[in-house]
Amino acid sequence: MDRRSIVVCTGVGFLGFLSAILGFVAEAKRIKGSEVKFSSPSECVYPRSPAMALGLTAAVSLMIAHTIINVATGCICCTKGPRQSGSNWTLALICFLVSWFTFVIAFLLLLSGAALNDEHGEENIYFGSYYCYVVKPGVFAAAASLSLVSVILGIVYYLSFDSKKAVVTQTGIVMGQPHPNQDPVFVHQDTYARRQLA
Repeated sequence: MDRRSIVVCTGVGFLGFLSAILGFVAEAKRIKGSEVKFSSPSECVYPRSPAMALGLTAAVSLMIAHTIINVATGCICCTKGPRQSGSNWTLALICFLVSWFTFVIAFLLLLSGAALNDEHGEENIYFGSYYCYVVKPGVFAAAASLSLVSVILGIVYYLSFDSKKAVVTQTGIVMGQPHPNQDPVFVHQDTYARRQLA
């Protein structure tokens, strides 16, 4: 593994780990239903909670990690040259697709959890009773787990795709070798002497 790969994997791993930790902390700090007070039958009073800031920071760090992976690797669909059908290519493609799928879900869960955690004073009426919005348990934790899975798959995709590019680069240049069935060509001695004088 070269220095560039180490830097990319370390940076992306750190951002993914940070996103997961912030997501789990947001889960612990989210507003619970028992913490909501009613100042009147139709008004909810929420306590202060850092879950919104934690969720947004986790979403941003996950987005930066995914951007770094995709910029460093390049678009898997837009690669020029021969596509090799091997285990590395298949692994890279699977990790690419699953990484994007888990990234989208984790990103949306983090944003929706952060937004719902900040709806202060909002209430809803169901069958004549007032209910206050709170984030369901497990939303931030699921987002944190998915963001960790997304980053790990992104790193595996990067390493698989990077090793595929290295193989193509190493085997892409062919040295000129004489054809085994080709007869040798003899050049007259005068031709060689004229080229030297000119």
